[in-house]
Amino acid sequence: QVQLVESGGGLVQPGGSLRLSCAASARSFSSYTMGWFRQAPGKERDLVAAISWSGRVTYSADSVKGRFTISRDNAKNTVYLQMNKLKPEDTAVYYCAADSYLVVSNTLQVADFGSWGQGTQVTVSS
Repeated sequence: QVQLVESGGGLVQPGGSLRLSCAASARSFSSYTMGWFRQAPGKERDLVAAISWSGRVTYSADSVKGRFTISRDNAKNTVYLQMNKLKPEDTAVYYCAADSYLVVSNTLQVADFGSWGQGTQVTVSS
């Protein structure tokens, strides 16, 4: 398993931007597929975006496509989620997740990832 620590959440107005970071403590970070999930109150935890271990393959949920971008820096053991044009419905706790060599696709789900961060709150409100 790998330890994950998210940062960058906060309160932002609709239309604003935030960048979430997830720092991983793993010597083999470049072998991990990384994902960002979010969970709103009373709802299930859903996949927002994922990125392959090499960074060459990414996936974004339809609800965030064109607004959110996932990226990674393997030299810094960090994955990012750039969130632009934020909407009130983006309000949720955002979680970083990792597991080795998962194939990136729209079928990835919570059960596929073995390591999780503690989550960071994102609130979009005027």
